[in-house]
Amino acid sequence: MSRVINYILVLIGAIVAIYAQAGETQNQYVLIGGIMVLMLGIYRISRGIPSKKNQEDDHQNNADS
Repeated sequence: MSRVINYILVLIGAIVAIYAQAGETQNQYVLIGGIMVLMLGIYRISRGIPSKKNQEDDHQNNADS
């Protein structure tokens, strides 16, 4: 369920940012809000991806045992 929320945040942020950029009179606050929601979603997604360095360390520790 959390993954779905993350992807929805990214999608909503992107749509709001594009919408704010498309108008003749840009509303900078809407653009900033859309970018913030987009970045929040990206951060939450990337937080769930394990570090490559940690995986290499675990692999080496298992090989030594």
